Amino acid sequence: MPSVPDLEAMREKLLKARFAGVRTVEYDGRRITYASDAEMAAALADLDRRIAAASAPRVSQVRISSSKGT
Repeated sequence: MPSVPDLEAMREKLLKARFAGVRTVEYDGRRITYASDAEMAAALADLDRRIAAASAPRVSQVRISSSKGT
């Protein structure tokens, strides 16, 4: 999985291309051509989800407590 800075760089390139009206984006030697603006928006939403997931703190311990209710 790419690092957060890599994901943010991909997002930035995609945003710049979208605002410029360009459908083809090249990143890290790969060229991607999007069919529509909706497809680009979906890719941006996916990148946002991945960035949020990678940035979220990880839970390393879960504690469960219960009682009989008396």
